[in-house]
Amino acid sequence: MPDATSDAPRAAEQVDGYPGRPSVRAGETLRLHVSTGAPAFRADFFRCGVRPRHMGSVYGAGRYVPPGRHDEDWCWPGHDVAVPGDWPSGVYVAVLSPAATGASRAGCPGTAPADAAQLDARRSRLLFVVRAREPARRARILYKVPVLTYHAYNRSGGGSLYGSAHSAGRPPREAVVTLRRPGGGIGGPVKGFPDAHDLRTPRQTFAHWDAPFIAWLESSGRTVDYCTDLDLHERADLTDGYRLLLSAGHDEYWTARSRRHVTAFRDQGGNIGVFGGNTCWWRVEVADDGSTVRCAKYPPGAPRGVDVDTLRGAPDHWWETEPENAVTGVSYRNGGGHWEGLRAPTGYTVQHCDHELFEGTGLRDGDLLGAAHALVGYECDGAAHRRDRRGRAVATGADGTPDDFTILGLADLPAASGWHFAAREDPDPGRAATFGLYTRGGTVFNAATVDWARLLRLDPAVETISRNVVDLLS
Repeated sequence: MPDATSDAPRAAEQVDGYPGRPSVRAGETLRLHVSTGAPAFRADFFRCGVRPRHMGSVYGAGRYVPPGRHDEDWCWPGHDVAVPGDWPSGVYVAVLSPAATGASRAGCPGTAPADAAQLDARRSRLLFVVRAREPARRARILYKVPVLTYHAYNRSGGGSLYGSAHSAGRPPREAVVTLRRPGGGIGGPVKGFPDAHDLRTPRQTFAHWDAPFIAWLESSGRTVDYCTDLDLHERADLTDGYRLLLSAGHDEYWTARSRRHVTAFRDQGGNIGVFGGNTCWWRVEVADDGSTVRCAKYPPGAPRGVDVDTLRGAPDHWWETEPENAVTGVSYRNGGGHWEGLRAPTGYTVQHCDHELFEGTGLRDGDLLGAAHALVGYECDGAAHRRDRRGRAVATGADGTPDDFTILGLADLPAASGWHFAAREDPDPGRAATFGLYTRGGTVFNAATVDWARLLRLDPAVETISRNVVDLLS
């Protein structure tokens, strides 16, 4: 996809920063790395929930260090911050400003933003997750923040996992980005077109994908703990004691180790709710110290500028070696993407409306779900399927989808201008997004479209299904 934003030079008087690690446990120390030409800076911390809540402020001495490349540690000055032990687990955003003018800037106490969209910015912000203290945690739900995907699209330093301004000729077979730079959900330029269906925030940001779902999730009063995908990669026991693991929006880049840990959680009876699409599409490797992410995308000799998803032989396409739908139930290769401009209003034709997940929706078999607000699109996933004697879509399992995956809704994708489709084993069957669920130890629900969370405030049936999924699986 072409780039929608550029990485303009950062002015010396600007305050920018990044966390040394994308998560910290309550009661431990967070290291902020900050560069500014101002003599001092201020960091105001907000927890993102129903609305951002100001949690505190710190000050630090300013020192300017120029930006680095996208594939190297920027080594900006470090400042240790003691995270209070009573801070609840959650996604936190630090708003950075020169200390001399910090009190008058938006985002400081008294001017708290109404939502994460108002908090979002391409500079002077950094995101981190506060994990729950152990063993004091009480939640049954664990929410996974896709930091690796955010850094895959982060263009700070002139590059991302989609290409680099520093390279020429053919694309490198293996792309590398560092997590130790601004961006990664907020505070940096991102790759991709703006979202014509929601222009408030750019795609590939926390405010666009995750924040709407988290605001809805916490508005019900549920207690939720949070982690990053890097945490799941590093700790096999992180999901112990939880009943439901949640992911929303665009959770595209997974390591082999985090996938094993998520699969083991399912096999041991843990439930998984995926309220997104294009999930687990690329395999990545993380350095032992958690500083860099690598992805081998391009087959040998691949031409520059080609959509790599249309090629066979991409080393780190999950589906070419170990199809992701064995875990997620669906795959982007059976769905598709519409990246630029408005999409035709497409929704799911629902079936099995006697299923408990439809309770309270008023939907009947054959009704459309979410069509008025283009629920299916940007990127969506599907399962290989056939029609039974009653005309209902049934998963075949030929693509690795579990045989008992129940398709609750299907949306045939048009072979129309603007839609993009990936290579797959059998190019003949039509492409379709399919949402549904299966059980292997635990139950896995997959909404199969990145736009699901956007409709939580627009479509009562989408909201009701979401509530039913979380209530039943947690």
